[in-house]
Amino acid sequence: MVNLPPALKPLFAVKTYESLQAQAAASQMKRTLTAKDVTLIGIGEIIGAGIFVITGTAAAKFAGPAIVLSFVIAGITCAFAGLCYSEMAACVPIAGSAYTYAYSTCGELFGFTVGFDLMLEYLVGAATVAVGWSAYLCKFIESITGTPVSPTWTNGALSYTDEKGFYSDEKNGIANLPAIGVVMFCTLALCFGVKQSALINHVLCGTKLVVIFLFLFATVGYIQPANWSPFIPGPDADGTYGIQGVFRASTSVFFAYIGFDAVSTTAQEVKNPARDMPIGIMGSLGFCTVVYILVSGALTGISPYKLLNTAAPLSDAVIRLGMNWLATLVSIGAIAGLTSVILINKKYGTPLVQTMLSGSICAVMAGFLPIDVLGDLTSAGTLFAFALVSLSVGVLRFTRPDIERPFKVPLGPVIIPALGFIVHGVGHQHGRRHPVAVAALDGDWLVCVLWILGPPLCAAHW
Repeated sequence: MVNLPPALKPLFAVKTYESLQAQAAASQMKRTLTAKDVTLIGIGEIIGAGIFVITGTAAAKFAGPAIVLSFVIAGITCAFAGLCYSEMAACVPIAGSAYTYAYSTCGELFGFTVGFDLMLEYLVGAATVAVGWSAYLCKFIESITGTPVSPTWTNGALSYTDEKGFYSDEKNGIANLPAIGVVMFCTLALCFGVKQSALINHVLCGTKLVVIFLFLFATVGYIQPANWSPFIPGPDADGTYGIQGVFRASTSVFFAYIGFDAVSTTAQEVKNPARDMPIGIMGSLGFCTVVYILVSGALTGISPYKLLNTAAPLSDAVIRLGMNWLATLVSIGAIAGLTSVILINKKYGTPLVQTMLSGSICAVMAGFLPIDVLGDLTSAGTLFAFALVSLSVGVLRFTRPDIERPFKVPLGPVIIPALGFIVHGVGHQHGRRHPVAVAALDGDWLVCVLWILGPPLCAAHW
């Protein structure tokens, strides 16, 4: 057994499996959700900002029409993480998601790390969504009035490329006021006790799904196969296009999957978590991956991919087809879908000062930073959380082989978690190297080493 110095022991203290089971048994939450409910919740959480906002940028800058392959790669990688989430959710059926899984297997330090990571992920993710919300609001106004909205107060002050770093040119504005405004509105709504009702959430989620399928059906006759050629554009020096570009795009579109981990927080409300959680997680992932592939294929089929580097690619593409009526509906659906992501649920009782501080930071990022940087930072945080959940499965297999596992990751105790982990790390190394994101991108390799060394060390300690 490893004897840690007294000062370090609290950092690696874990919540025991028995205490978590007792917490689950004492929960006052009613178990009313079925596998169908969990699947629908997952679909509602996942589909939103990613497909409306990030798809065009990833296609234009990295993958071209092969963005559909990027979604396949991202979907497969998320499936590995989804299997790990499914095992942990069935084994530890309480709310808390990645934080609880890391805390109960690797210790408080890991729990704090993943909790802080998730907090930053959702903070930056909200800023990304707000920028997309602003872009679709502008397209909605443009489709109604026929007059383009001035970029001065609707575009951020900064752009980013790997070659130049952060810079400003004539395409930039002073600040993105609509993005700042929607973030501050939602922040104040939380502070003053405005609740998001389930009915409003269902209406908003239903609206975005209807609009997505309307987009697919309305544009199928306008697809030009020539826009898909070459399917994988030739590579250039910085890794744009080519196979490397496909992988780089896959790291960006991970943003489109950030909602699925939230499904595991419903574990205490599910009738049969051992059965329903895996079905809900994997079912929602599979459905959303198919939708993403269809939308990205249609988008690059109706528009040359180099014209999609905007924050509102779906609206811009249909406007170029002369379908202003569809642009209006797509903008409404995007605004509804993105609003459902930004809206905050009051039941968590967030403290006033911390809420205002977080909202202010989010508003500044939304007002001044480019959407591709925000999206990549969010994807980095998502991948790091996925990696730690994969790590948790491996550690728990070594430290507590005796506990009941209603659902187990297939193909043995190591293969899928390790493979999922390696894919996360490799995906990060193909990601863009924003200065702010370097530590986050390299973090997965650190955790990969811990995945290899952690289980035997944990087995020796516990």
